[in-house]
Amino acid sequence: MTISARELNRATLGRQLLLERHDLTVTDAVRRIVALQAQHAPSPYLALWNRIEGFEPADLDAAFSSRAVVKATLMRITLHAVAADDYQPFRSAVQPTLYGSGLSSRFTDTGLTLADARELAAELLVFAKETRTSAEVKEWLAERVGAERRDDAFRGVLVYAPLHHVPTGGPWSYGARPSFVTAGADPVQEGREVDVPALRQLILRYLAGFGPASVADVAQFGLVPRTPVRQVLRELAGEVEELPGPDGTVLYDLPGALRPDADVPTPVRLLPMWDSTLLAYADRSRMIPPELRKVVIRNNGDVLPTLLVDGYVAGVWRLVDDAVEVTAFRDLRPGQWEEVAQEAGALASLLAGRDPRTYSRYHHWWAKLPEGEVQAFRAGDA
Repeated sequence: MTISARELNRATLGRQLLLERHDLTVTDAVRRIVALQAQHAPSPYLALWNRIEGFEPADLDAAFSSRAVVKATLMRITLHAVAADDYQPFRSAVQPTLYGSGLSSRFTDTGLTLADARELAAELLVFAKETRTSAEVKEWLAERVGAERRDDAFRGVLVYAPLHHVPTGGPWSYGARPSFVTAGADPVQEGREVDVPALRQLILRYLAGFGPASVADVAQFGLVPRTPVRQVLRELAGEVEELPGPDGTVLYDLPGALRPDADVPTPVRLLPMWDSTLLAYADRSRMIPPELRKVVIRNNGDVLPTLLVDGYVAGVWRLVDDAVEVTAFRDLRPGQWEEVAQEAGALASLLAGRDPRTYSRYHHWWAKLPEGEVQAFRAGDA
């Protein structure tokens, strides 16, 4: 039976905890969601605020401090927050991509070789058994490769070596100047060979959190080649099922996984920058109307904070003078604006207590957005 586009949308919302807020611990919620984009420090917090009933930012602070949830370079060569026990299989699954990215021509053009990279990464894991700042790592590298090659070596080795980011304080646990610690006792993986068991685990976890999905969707999520994804899915024939998608594309899913009806009501949500639901698919029309894709995903890769109405991106939001300003690019009914007001007021309260300048460095995009209806909401509007 063909699954419709709206049913795919509802499946994503249900599995990503966006049909209702849930009574879950931070770690359990992160595990259910699979991975939270974390290249900008507030985003994991705001992602969980949208998903956990009574979310307290201090709970995520504690999870990061205890390393129950860890922040590291993973899927799409991007910082993600994941449950600690997911880190190693996810890292192994995407290691060929990290290897190719970190040790690209920019690295080798310095005259450093792949053998140099392996040696440096292995030594760095010893050096970073204790927390090291970026400045300390750069100084350490300069002693080994010279000051003129230090920065390129830094960029390459940080992607290649398995490191966790260490909380440095501030309103969102991580500041602009990162610190690092060795992720564990495992040695540095070499080469581009696919770790099939790890890729299998990543695919199953992805389908649980984001399915049904195509081969292209899975490959996009991990930024891994389609051929090994297709092969693993073929070998999982007894554990996954195939469904025809709206356009005839074969989709894969776990038997019995949540697939709400197409007409299930969906609440208004105010998603953070780079929310994973917007980036986890090759076909982003599952969440973003095609006419808004280039509006909310800018040409340099910035993904603006978005307004979801009826399960789809309908606008953007930003914090201005202690108010959450919402811009809708389509007409909303009065009842929908009332729901926006409740969500925006609650979000304003959260941000006022944490960081009144959240995402302010990205406000320059608003001058380039299409016209829409703009309303602002303060904490008292919740």
